[in-house]
Parts: sequence; C-alpha cells; structure tokens
Amino acid sequence: MESRPRKLLDQVRDAIRLKHYSYRTEQSYVGWIRRYILFHNKQHPKDMGRAEVEAFLTHLAVEGQVSASTQNQALSALLFLYRHVLNQDLGALDAIRAKRSNYLPTVLTKGEVRSVLDNISGVHGLVIRVLYGSGLRLSEGLGLRIKDIDFAQRQIVVRDTKGNESRVTMLPNSLIEPLQEHLRKVKRLHELDLEQGYGSVYLPFALKRKYPHADRAWIWQFVFPSSGRSRDPRSGIIRRHHLHESGLQKTLKQAVRAVGIAKRVGCHTFRHSFATHLLEDGYDIRTVQELLGHKDVKTTMIYTHVLNRGGKGVRSPLDV
Repeated sequence: MESRPRKLLDQVRDAIRLKHYSYRTEQSYVGWIRRYILFHNKQHPKDMGRAEVEAFLTHLAVEGQVSASTQNQALSALLFLYRHVLNQDLGALDAIRAKRSNYLPTVLTKGEVRSVLDNISGVHGLVIRVLYGSGLRLSEGLGLRIKDIDFAQRQIVVRDTKGNESRVTMLPNSLIEPLQEHLRKVKRLHELDLEQGYGSVYLPFALKRKYPHADRAWIWQFVFPSSGRSRDPRSGIIRRHHLHESGLQKTLKQAVRAVGIAKRVGCHTFRHSFATHLLEDGYDIRTVQELLGHKDVKTTMIYTHVLNRGGKGVRSPLDV
C-alpha cells in the first residue's frame, strides 16, 4: 500500500527545517502561505502562479494597508514556497508595493533608561540591562548560551543572527558580577534537571548529530532559561527553553507606566538607545555599525537622524 503524500504545509515545514531556519520563521512562513491559499478560495498553490501572488501582495498593500516590511515577509514566504517546495520560478513580480515609512525609532534619554531599569528587578531587569548595555536584539539576548559570555575578555559573542553570522559586542563591567551570580543559580537549576533525567537543550543546526551529548553540556545551556520545562514543538522532547519574550514585555510595560514616560517603549527601544547614546558620546558610525551587526552602514545612519531631531540641530529663533 502506497503511503499518502505529505500535505503541502508539512512539506513547507520540512524544507524550512532542512535549511535550519528558526522556528519563528517557520511559523511566519506557514502562516503567510495559509493566508495566501485562503485568499484564493483554497486553490492549491501549484495551480496558481505569478498573477495570484501579485494579486495577494497588492491586496495586502491596498486593502490591508500593511507595512513594507510585513509585505516583504509575505513575499519571502511565497518565494520560498514556489522555489523550494514546488520548484517553480515566478519570474519578475509586478505587485503594488507597500509604502516604506520614514519612521524614526523611539529613543530614551540616559536618565529615562536609568529610571526604567530602577523599576525592573530580577531576571527581567538583568535581560533589559544586557539589551541596553550590549546593544542586543531581544531574540539575541534571550538566545544567549553560557559559552557566548566571555567574562575574561569582557565581551559577548552574538551567534546565529539574522545573516547566520557571529559578531562580538562589549560586556559592560557593571553586569559582570550580577551575571556571574545569576549563572550560579542557573547552574544549580541545570544540575537539578540532570538529576531528574532532563537537562537537554535545543541545539541549532546539526550539532545534536555531530555532538550527541552536547545538548546536556553546561556550555550549551541558555543564560536566561525559563522557570519551567516544556515540550519542544518540533521534536516533542521535554526541555527547558529560554525565557519567553511575552513576560519580559509585560514587565517592561508596567515599569514604563510606573515611571510615567510618555513614549512607546519596547524591548527594541534599548537597542536603539544603545546606538544613539554611543554616537552622542562621540563613537564613530562604523564602530556602532559593527557592534549592532548591521551589514550596511545606511541602516546605522538612521541614528544620526535621531540625533538631529528638533530641526536638524538648528537653533530655534524663539530661543535666541
């Protein structure tokens, strides 16, 4: 008896995992492909092509009024589907593109940063301090492994970033002692997990096959593990993953409200503030670019625009 072919979305998941994309990317791509299929009344993508993709992307821009980055995410998902699952070339697409915004990132003053940090204690406070002190994205901070923190060199190695490349950023002196104390507690938790028959952690790429016992090794554990164990959505193994971002975001929101800052503040705001404050202190743009891990200096240049807010540095005649 012949086995039934795998469903399309399962084929998509297989292809994504073969390329070692993150679980978040997998969820995002599957979600967009499902929306695309529903938009075209559940037609199978193999029976559709460039015209249907263009119609969907145009609908997102015109009717959905999504941002350019959101539309690009949908496009990436559909290109992946056709190239790597259906083996079809869509050719040049001619959809109406969403307008790119001239959004300037929200940045806190140094005083505002301090007031927020003073209102967040515990592990969440430590994570936010790492984001601000080292310029990390939230996913990078939560994904840190023990081996990524080099206390002797006072640096953090950020691995598996957006371009699957590593970079090095500073480890603030003021965080060394708190992090070391935190890791002592984490190690005791890991030892307890091992005693109870757990202690395995998710390993990126094919490291589990290459190093069969590395998933239980101390150096591969997360710096900021979750308080409880959970089932890995891909493998089904019971593991202790890193902290979930939702709890951190909720704590930050409460702290910002308590301080009374009338700005839209999220975890990424501290990365923006890190970059802006370095430029304010006179560090050159190329240094900041490397610390942030931007491939193109044009991306980093947005922070020079933030510095120039308020009339591009021009003195108002009212103040003369």
